Order: sequence, then C-alpha cells, then structure tokens
Amino acid sequence: MAFRVPHPFVLLFAGIVVVAVLTHVVPAGEYARHLDAATGRQFVDPSTYHAVAADPASVLDVLRAVPRGIGQAADVLAVVFLVGGAFVVVDRTGALAAVLAALTRGLGRRTRLAIPLACLVFATAGALQNMQEEFVALVPPLVLFAARAGADPLTAVAMSLGSAAVGAAFSPVNPFQVGIAQQAAGLTAFSQPWPRLLLLAVALAIWIAAVVRHAGRHSAFAEAASMAADAPWTPRAGLVLFIVLAGFVVFFAGLARAGWGFDELSAVFLGVAILAGLAGGLGAAGTARAMADGLREMAFSALLIGVARGIFVVLDDAHIIDTLVRGLATPLAGAPAPVALAGMVGVQALLHVPVPSVSGQAVLTLPILAPLSDLLHVSRQSAVLAYQTGAGLTELLTPTNGALMAVLAAAQVSYERWLRFVVPVWLVLLLCGAVLTIVLASAG
Repeated sequence: MAFRVPHPFVLLFAGIVVVAVLTHVVPAGEYARHLDAATGRQFVDPSTYHAVAADPASVLDVLRAVPRGIGQAADVLAVVFLVGGAFVVVDRTGALAAVLAALTRGLGRRTRLAIPLACLVFATAGALQNMQEEFVALVPPLVLFAARAGADPLTAVAMSLGSAAVGAAFSPVNPFQVGIAQQAAGLTAFSQPWPRLLLLAVALAIWIAAVVRHAGRHSAFAEAASMAADAPWTPRAGLVLFIVLAGFVVFFAGLARAGWGFDELSAVFLGVAILAGLAGGLGAAGTARAMADGLREMAFSALLIGVARGIFVVLDDAHIIDTLVRGLATPLAGAPAPVALAGMVGVQALLHVPVPSVSGQAVLTLPILAPLSDLLHVSRQSAVLAYQTGAGLTELLTPTNGALMAVLAAAQVSYERWLRFVVPVWLVLLLCGAVLTIVLASAG
C-alpha cells in the first residue's frame, strides 16, 4: 500500500511527541545570551555553551504544548480570524466576484498572465516584510482568483505563500531575515545587497517557471477562465473595494511610521469588515453572520498554527535547542571552506524544522557560524547567505511552519500533494543558493 502523509493535525502533534522523546535523549545545554539595547533582541555568546539541568517533557507537557502554543501565537491567530472574517464579509457583498469578473474581462485570453504577476506581487510582500501568516485569510479569494486564471488551488498556494517565502529568503531588505542575521553576524544591516538581488532574481525566475508549469499541467479548472462576467460591476462593489484597499493603505502606513504589527492589522480589518458589510448592503446582522462564518472557516487553519508553535515550546522548555545547534555546527570547523559553506546551508535547513522562526534562528545560529566563517577565511556575508538559503527556503516545506500548514488547509490542498510539487523545486533552489554562495565567497 502506498505511503500517505498523515492529516496535518496528526503530523504536527506527532512532531510534538517526537521532540518530547528527544528531550529524554539529547543533553540539556545553553549558550549565554545578552540583550541588544538597540533592537531589544537576545543574542547568543558562542563561547559560553554549558550543560544545564535536564527537564525532559512529560505526557502532560506534550498535551499542554498545544494550548501553550495557541496562547503564544494569539496575535497571529487573531489576524487569521479577523482578516479571514473580513474577506468573507467582502465576498458576501458580491464585490469580490465583481472584481474577479472585471479582471477576467480585462485580461481576455491572457488570463494566465495573472499567475506570474501575482507571484511577483506576493514575492514583493515577502521581500519587504516577511509576510506569510497574513495570507492565510486571503486563501478563499486567492483560490477563486486562480480558478479564474484556469488553475487549481495548489497554484493559489504556490503563487501566494510560496512566492512570498522565496522573496523573503533572498531579499536584501527583509528586516526579519537579512537585517537581523547581518546584525547577529556583526555586519551592517542590509549591507551588500547586490549578491542577494542576484540570488533573488535567479530564485524567482525558477519559482515562477515552476508555478506556471504546474498551472499549465493541472488545468482542471480551465473552464473557470471562460466564465462570462456574470457578476456586474456596480458602484456599491467599487465602494467595498475602496474600503478594502484603504484598509491596506492604513495598515502599511502604520507599519512604516509606527511599527504596527499583528494586533493593529487585526484591528484595521475588523473595521474593514464592519464598513464593507454596511456599505455592501448586508446590514448589521448580515455582517455579523458573515463574520461568524469567516471565523468558522478559519478555525482549523488557526489551530494548526498553534499546534506548530507547540513543537518549539517543548524544545525550549527542555533546553535542548542550543545543544542541537552546537552538535550540528561543530563538525563544520574542520572542513574545507566550500564544504563548510555547503554544510552551513544544510545545517540551517535542518535546524529550521525545530526552530520555525527565521528571526529566532538567525539570532541563535549566526553568532556561532559567523566566527566559524572567520576561521575558514571567508566573508561573514557568506554565512548570512547560507542562513538565508537554508532557513529561508525551508519555509517552503517544513511542517512546523504553521502558516504553510494553515494555508494548505484553507485551500484544501493536502501536504502530500504540496510536497510532490515543491520538493523538486526546493532542491533546485537550494542547490542554486549553495553554489552561488560558494562562488560569491570565492570571489570575495
């Protein structure tokens, strides 16, 4: 009988059980950390690893990891619920169907152009602000958008979250990856952007080609592209669309000027839901019903994000994450520079499974691997590129990425099917990133 990837909840809860077993096997240890006053982040001192008292996980700890993970991800879950609910309200007004019909009419026979254009838009969002969780709530309209372009739901996942992950991985300006990583490595934040732009261009070309190829080979929804504009454009639809766009403008202005985060995003789109529902003719009761339906549709996706966070909760409580980092990094010290750099990429990819936060992984690993690059007589920028390649690209497939699992669940795409699409592309991207990192290191 053919092997099937388990249900996402089973897969993630099994991950909690596996890491709980590891806490009984892997010695507990920690690096000392110091607070950076400028950023408020904790950074590792690589010379201070020491053993600490073991605190292996119990059965109760395994079960508690789920509610604790949900609690720690509360701000993200609020985004999923409230932004998701807002878009259900917008859909109920008929504005979303009118927009998609107008887009279909505008593109005519060139509807497939919508896919690479959408990839570039979402890649830009990932490159600028490391966006992923924000897309969970957009999945239903994105699936409809993909259908209008003659593509299946997997294409919607690939052109949104997938493109954003690739854009974030090699971005020269992503504050949550390259900015933090360069600072952790003792480099100027956002320095040497041109090698990253080269990597970004290559990676996006490969990714978009793969997404377009998949859409062409899985055009079971192609008949949707020929659907006539059965949703007419009305002034009311235009007003609702204006409210949605204004919500995005307000949030991004707050993000740029005041450092707004998930709580403000949730608040803005709660306001968008109320205004759009009233402007769209749903009334107070109709808006509330649509919002409740949206919360219900997002519930399972939100649960997966919390369960994924539970894996890190168990590892962190048992104090074995630093031990895993030290065990993976130590063998690289005696390897030739090209082998060590390739090994750094592999180490970062492996570590991203138990440490699904890219920013957390940067402050944990770069203080250890950057001095190692000094011993290998290669630039510390090379260590940062290895981190971006390994950790950033592994966002595409690790089951501990709660946003990925939530988007797949919302799009009703199985993790197994996603792996069949993404693993070959991921391997090509990983190889390209590793080779270009070695070449750029050799060139100084």
